[in-house]
Amino acid sequence: MTAAMRPNVSACPACSAAPAAEALAEQEAQKEARLALSLPTIHCAACISAVERALVAEPGVKTARVNLTLKRATIEAEHDVTADDLVRVLDRIGYEAHELDAGTLSATATDKAGRDLLMRLAVAGFASMNVMLLSVSVWSGAEDATRDLFHWLSAAIALPTIVFSGKPFFTSAWGALKHKRLNMDVPIVLAIVLAVATSLWETTLSGDHAYFDAALTLVFFLLAGRYLDHRTRAVARSAAEELAALEVPRAIRIHDGEEETVQVSTLRVDDRVLVRPGGRLPVDGEIVEGQSELDRSLLTGETVPVFAEPGMAVSAGEVNLTGPLVVRATAVGEETSLHRMADLVAIAESGRSRYTSLADKAAQLYAPGVHILSALAFVGWYLYTFDVRTALNIAAAVLIITCPCALGLAVPAVTTAASGRLFRKGMLIKHSTALERLAQVDTVVFDKTGTLTAGTPELTNLGDFTRRELEIALALAAGSSHPLSQALVHAAQDAGIKPVPLGDLQEVPGYGTQGTLNGKLVRLGRAAWIGAQPLAQTSAFLSLEDGKSRAFTFKDTLREGAEDAVKALQENGKDVLLISGDSAGAVEALADRLGISKWVAEALPQDKAARVQALSAEGKHVLMVGDGLNDTAALAAAHVSISPASALDAARVASDIVLLGGDLSPIADALTIARSATKRIRENFRIATIYNIIAVPLAVAGLATPLIAALAMSSSSITVSLNALRLR
Repeated sequence: MTAAMRPNVSACPACSAAPAAEALAEQEAQKEARLALSLPTIHCAACISAVERALVAEPGVKTARVNLTLKRATIEAEHDVTADDLVRVLDRIGYEAHELDAGTLSATATDKAGRDLLMRLAVAGFASMNVMLLSVSVWSGAEDATRDLFHWLSAAIALPTIVFSGKPFFTSAWGALKHKRLNMDVPIVLAIVLAVATSLWETTLSGDHAYFDAALTLVFFLLAGRYLDHRTRAVARSAAEELAALEVPRAIRIHDGEEETVQVSTLRVDDRVLVRPGGRLPVDGEIVEGQSELDRSLLTGETVPVFAEPGMAVSAGEVNLTGPLVVRATAVGEETSLHRMADLVAIAESGRSRYTSLADKAAQLYAPGVHILSALAFVGWYLYTFDVRTALNIAAAVLIITCPCALGLAVPAVTTAASGRLFRKGMLIKHSTALERLAQVDTVVFDKTGTLTAGTPELTNLGDFTRRELEIALALAAGSSHPLSQALVHAAQDAGIKPVPLGDLQEVPGYGTQGTLNGKLVRLGRAAWIGAQPLAQTSAFLSLEDGKSRAFTFKDTLREGAEDAVKALQENGKDVLLISGDSAGAVEALADRLGISKWVAEALPQDKAARVQALSAEGKHVLMVGDGLNDTAALAAAHVSISPASALDAARVASDIVLLGGDLSPIADALTIARSATKRIRENFRIATIYNIIAVPLAVAGLATPLIAALAMSSSSITVSLNALRLR
């Protein structure tokens, strides 16, 4: 047998199978695609069911899962299924959807930190109860070998528990000391370590007192405060990451007259890119072919789509509505306006993170004070008795009894109570210091489209038309996805109008729709196309068979509670501003309608952020309320920010507070509750201070036994928690 004919022999069958298995896996991976969609308008379990059913019913879709918290759908589908297909499916059932780059988004993480804290809290609670039971015998008068046995059993329970449950405090304290600073965890760790060390020393010397129970109780109460603090806010993802994910992951490049689907990362300046109707622009560029209309509302806040034609400059993130466009790329990747906006948000987020919380301010004063006091107690008692053991015991007692249990609970107990009250009013607090910052607000800045208004136009002059005219207009409007056409359709259908049959109905990209009626042309669209004189307000024109034209006029629909919110804020002495990317006429009309005297129109995203930063530089504490991509930088730059639940992911993530419903009226209540919460926090600090004034002399005088230390810590913590509950 020749070498060519000799079969390959492998000692391991799996080794032979591996290449084939890898090739098969690669083929399977190529057949499947993982897609992610942002769903800004879903709000309940019914929405989840409707979206998942519609997606799974689409040919080629294998699985679809919707996350209500993230307002995001994750889809596993055949490779030939595109995100545009799925966006159209959801649009048909009334849900807005935008493609996200699944590769850019980090995998949705479970709340590992919360579970970890809860597990450590449970272990500390169980151990502290057992050690307390053992300590009862000692406190009741157990002596000699019996007392020593109970102390050693307590040590066996306490030592591994403190190492495991106290890890968050040890890690935090070490991080602070490494950077040559103090935080609230430094005295906590010092107290725990000194209590355990002193207790072990006393146990080995058959001493009367040990602090194992006090150390465990301390860890338990502080972990409870840490867990409450964690539960008051959602785990915030980076708004800059969300913005980056909104950049279109794929594009259709035209090369030598051929269309090819490529990753956006492979595009270069001067490439020709085809953007079909309903698609989002992947690059900044210039239109070289086609006419259409662009929806810029997410980026600029403009409510009315703009006419697009060759020679016009366009930006990444804008949505092409009616006709195919070929765009020559002038900026790609990190140079696009959308990516620059993400950078702007990242910078603004880092600036806001420099806010110092009330707890941190208290720690800056409290930590060194406790250390100094404990050191002075040690030195004083050593000089008085020349007994290191006695001096160390009293120094440990001072650290334990003054350890910031009450201070550790002062903030999370209040924020948990306040967050619960606000949640019942329809507001979700995301950030740990949002309430403190909200209490300081003196200036409120509102976005217009999608925030004060619902973002959908409303027909204002339906009664000016005859039934015949409305029947023609309805027939024409039903053939278009333009927002004004859809508003006309809804208004006419609500009035019981039925469309007339039209011939040759077609949509002319960028202009409107047309058809024939009794052999004559009828149109609905732009003024210039109809041959009519444009109006100052938002309008669409109807051209009838006889050549006459009529104008339908529209206005923005106010969001529920908008008037009440603005009025209440002004009555409370807040300065209210309206900043929008919409046209001056539309912004002025809304400002007059709501009684807002200060407004800015045609503001770009960087203009909004700059205006907020300028107000902050003047010493103002700004609350920004917005919902669009064009608001994300301003939301992140503001002292505190709010976005509706219907906002795009990036805006919701950049904000500190989310309005769970569509009503804006709770905003004024939130400011009042925040002021009350801050007042309670300060009261809790005073309670902790009074407790220390009473307890410290006992400890310094050598009267603080482990029982007194444990009872004092527990009573101060319970008092602080009860005071926080007054917010409910």
